[in-house]
Amino acid sequence: MRVDVLTLFPGLFDGFIKDALIKRACQKGLLNLHIWHLRSWARSRHQQVDDYQFGGGPGMVLKPEPLFQAVDDLLQNRDAKPVTVYFAPSGELLDQDLLEELKDIDQFIFICGRYKGVDQRVIDEKVDRLVSIGDYVLSGGELPAMVMLEGLTRLIPGVINDLDSARSDSFQASLLEGPLYTRPEEFMDLKVPEVLLSGNHKSIADWRKEKAMEVTRRNRPDLWKRYIEADKTIKRDKNKEG
Repeated sequence: MRVDVLTLFPGLFDGFIKDALIKRACQKGLLNLHIWHLRSWARSRHQQVDDYQFGGGPGMVLKPEPLFQAVDDLLQNRDAKPVTVYFAPSGELLDQDLLEELKDIDQFIFICGRYKGVDQRVIDEKVDRLVSIGDYVLSGGELPAMVMLEGLTRLIPGVINDLDSARSDSFQASLLEGPLYTRPEEFMDLKVPEVLLSGNHKSIADWRKEKAMEVTRRNRPDLWKRYIEADKTIKRDKNKEG
């Protein structure tokens, strides 16, 4: 997978790409990551990339010229057109379903906005997907870009040694992950549930699913509703087949 990131603050990515998951993916040749400084495409003497918005109002807006030129340059000599993503509160919510939908795409361009955002013409002409990581406001798109990049990278075969472990994490099948335990079996009079020590794989699986359902129902009613609806659909389809 190749990912090109356009940002005014490339230094924010320094620690992120030098440690753990992203570093391992790059070292294995499974992720080809490029962090680009947007000012490299500014043509004015002072490398201006923002300006006041037409119609008045507070805050600055990223100008169209540097972003158009940057995206056009990054599209040169490609065997396939990358999916260009801009991070904004108005975008579709980034969740596990969206990551699963996008995980097989080989090339992305991430545009990290700043200030009030970007000129709408950039979105209209250059952006394929608008993505939001939640209903809150951040100073720029760098953190959302890191979140999406890590979420996608975890799903690349070979990055995580145990892909089954990744696929059993929260939000798979619309359920949150239940409680986890490790050694020692007893700590400060707190004991690991007996079923996890039983060696009975079916009982353990049933317990884990029960706890996942319990946590989801209690903490995320929205996900629980989605899970129930999906379960009904599966059962209805099975009945039709029968």
